[in-house]
Order: sequence, then structure tokens, then C-alpha cells
Amino acid sequence: MPEDAVEVGRILGAWGIQGGLKVKPFASDPQALFSSKRWFIQPPEGPRPVGMKPGGPLPALLRVISAREHGDGVVATVHDLSDRNGAEALRGARIFVPRSSFPTPDAGEFYWIDLIGMRVVTREGLALGVVIGLLETGPHCVLQVQAQGQGADAEASERLIPFVDAYVDRVDVPTRCITVDWDLDY
Repeated sequence: MPEDAVEVGRILGAWGIQGGLKVKPFASDPQALFSSKRWFIQPPEGPRPVGMKPGGPLPALLRVISAREHGDGVVATVHDLSDRNGAEALRGARIFVPRSSFPTPDAGEFYWIDLIGMRVVTREGLALGVVIGLLETGPHCVLQVQAQGQGADAEASERLIPFVDAYVDRVDVPTRCITVDWDLDY
């Protein structure tokens, strides 16, 4: 498993009779799945799904022959998987790809995985907290910012900041800092 591995999807089961896989991508644009010809596999968290071989070893790596969008998912064919039973045995498996293989985002675009953990500060340099997640609302994303500090109030304090130009002044990836037009009282 590469050090920069990011979970990008799950195997839902077989697609067709010749070992194709149906995959649920974790992004609305599954380019990370298409950008790598090597998918690293780990078993699902918790109990194995129905159809997954109990105790059976999963391959550590799937070498992708082809992958394409199909409806709201992705279908893929991989080397060394030639029948439906083999594909069904992978149901529930988690798919990881190296972050270094992701396509380069356009200017002003960011992968969520890169934003999580960044510090968030006001225009005046006051610390608001750290990005702990993002919410997809349809028209735009919203940063979930957890306040940093001492005591129960800081731990329970979460800010939701729309990730739009009206509020986000700058995303500085090298320093891992996001500057926003926001106030401590919001």
C-alpha cells in the first residue's frame, strides 16, 4: 500500500459474467479511479458483506485493464479476474489509489482530501480552526471547521463555511492554510 493511498471507492459486486466489477466511487467525478491502473484493495471495515468469501484472502492489488462510467457508478475489468464468481468474491472491498496519481486539478480547484486538515484563519489572521470535512450541498461545498483550543466549548464548536469565492479569499496549499472572510462570532 503506498504511503499516500487514498480510499476512492468500494466494489459493489460483479458486472457481467466475465469478471467485470461494479464500483461505487466516492466522488461525483471519478477521475481518481481512472487515473491509476493499479488499485490497492483492502477488506471492508466491520463484517464482510454477503457474497464475500469469509477468511478468503483478497488480492492486495488489482491491475486495471479498463474502467468507465456506467450510470452512477464505474465498471471495470482487471487482470486475473475472468468470471462472475471471482468478481462477487470482492464485494465490499475498499479501493485505494496513490494521491500522487490523481489528475492535476485546474486553477482554483482542490481535492477534498487536500483541504482536510488545513488551518482556517480570518482576514485578520485569527484562527477559526481546522477543516475536518466537507459537505456537498448541491450548488457548492461547505467547509466543516472544528475550533481548536482548550475545554469542552472548543471541542463542541464547529463552523460551517461555504466554500465559495464570496467567503474564501485564499487557499494556500504549501502552508496548509485557508483565509476566509468570516468572523469569530459567526
